[in-house]
Amino acid sequence: MAHTIGIIGGSGLYDLEGIEDRREERVDTPFGPPSDALMRGRLGDAELVFLARHGRGHVHSPTSVPYRANIWALKNAGVDWILSVSAVGSLQEQIEPGHVVVVDQFIDRTRSRANTFFEDGIVAHISFGDPLCAVLRGYLLEAARAEGAIVHDGGTYIAMEGPAFSTRAESNLYRSWGAHVIGMTNLPEAKLAREAEISYATLAMSTDYDCWHPEHGSVTVEQVIGVLMQNVALAKRILQRAVPLIAAHDGPAPAHRALKNAILTNPAVVDPEQRARLDLLVKKYLG
Repeated sequence: MAHTIGIIGGSGLYDLEGIEDRREERVDTPFGPPSDALMRGRLGDAELVFLARHGRGHVHSPTSVPYRANIWALKNAGVDWILSVSAVGSLQEQIEPGHVVVVDQFIDRTRSRANTFFEDGIVAHISFGDPLCAVLRGYLLEAARAEGAIVHDGGTYIAMEGPAFSTRAESNLYRSWGAHVIGMTNLPEAKLAREAEISYATLAMSTDYDCWHPEHGSVTVEQVIGVLMQNVALAKRILQRAVPLIAAHDGPAPAHRALKNAILTNPAVVDPEQRARLDLLVKKYLG
C-alpha cells in the first residue's frame, strides 16, 4: 500500500536533506494558510510532505502557529502518517540534553489554541486515551536506536502555552505529576491529526533541564540553541531512517478510521456551511 508521510519540523528544523523531485506548494485551507509552503518530494521510494511548523525563519510563536490549517493542508496532500519533531525541556534527571524521547502521553496546559475541527454545527468526540500512534512510535524507536541516539521509550509531554519558559514552581509541579518533558506545540497537532485520521507520533529532542535542576539554573535561549543545533542534525538522520520503515508498512495507517462512530450530530441537522468546510474529513461518514 502506498503511503504519504508528513514531517512537521520544529525549532531549527526547517528543511530535510535528501528529498528528490522537490516542489513547493503554496496552499490555502478553510482555516487560512498553513505556517509555510508545503515541500513535496521523495525520499527513496517514499512520498514526503514537509512543513516547517514555525515557518522558515521562525516567524510563528507557539500560540500563533496555525495548527488547523497545517493539519488540514497535510491531510489534503494525502498524508496518512505524521512525524513531528519537537524541541523540549527535560523534567527528569535521566533525560539529559541531547537525548531523544519518543513520548506516549500528553498533559494539556495550553489556554489559547484552536485544537479541534469540530465546533458548532457538527460535533465529534474522538478517542484520545492513547494520543500517539503505537506503530509509528515503534518505527521512530527503531530508527533512533539505529542512529545510536540515547532514546527513551515513552514519557509524558506537558504542553504549555508559552512563549515564556516555565517558572521554577511550575517546573517542579510538573515533575511532581511524573511528567518527563515539556514543550509548547505538539498536543494541538496530535488532537487535530487524530480528527483527520492521520497516525501521529512525536520525536522529542531534549535541549535543557527546564529550570528545576539545581545545577543548571534558569533556561536561556543561548543554552537551548547550542543543544538545539546538535539535535537537529540527529533528528534529520533519524527521520531519514524512519521514512523507509513507514513506507514499507503493510496496510493502512492505524488512525485511518479514527472518526468512525465519533460524529454525534444527526446528519439531518448538520449545518451546511460546516459540512462543506469539513467535507475532507467527514464525507465518507456523512455521505
